[in-house]
Amino acid sequence: MNQKAEVRVFIIDDNEPVRRSVSLLLSSAGYTAESYLSATLFLETAEVTGPGCILLDIFLSGESGLDLQDAINKKFPALPIIYMTGHGDIPMSVQALKHGAFDFLQKPIDLGILFRVIGEAIDLSRIQFEKLNEKNAVQNKVNSLTPRESEVLKLILSGKLNKQIAADLNIAEHTVKLHRASITRKLGVRSVPEIIYMIEKLNPWQE
Repeated sequence: MNQKAEVRVFIIDDNEPVRRSVSLLLSSAGYTAESYLSATLFLETAEVTGPGCILLDIFLSGESGLDLQDAINKKFPALPIIYMTGHGDIPMSVQALKHGAFDFLQKPIDLGILFRVIGEAIDLSRIQFEKLNEKNAVQNKVNSLTPRESEVLKLILSGKLNKQIAADLNIAEHTVKLHRASITRKLGVRSVPEIIYMIEKLNPWQE
């Protein structure tokens, strides 16, 4: 199976000839490419289900790629952003990288550099998607807890003993033990260290 075809490269550029030429170039290299004339349109319509990356023109009609970078990162956290520009400068590239951009390429882009950067971005995206999927699996398990079990779990994570949890929640210690048994069963763990290790991947109550 072609691993390149399994991922998608999203091209965001308001120049239609550029979108077409880059799409053809990527397709000829075995990648699946999708193009959008604006970052807003991408945010509103793109469906991302697997690894990939974004080629984003920093100057778009009516909007700035930099201005929408945070929104893209928030909605698609596992898609590295590679900026393309023919007018970029050093301060702009520094700003983009500080906000989490993967790379910043000047047009005309050397094809060797382009494909190298895309390959590296996709490698990172695969890792991020694995972490994201793992996090979602943990979240689903946590979501299966009842409100009372969630309260007990918080107190377990704070280091409190069954007797202390019972006092805090004004319930019997035996009831706490029953809740703990249910929590470990639903989370698929057997000990407090395992619970801590799992929740550290998620931190659902972190501010």
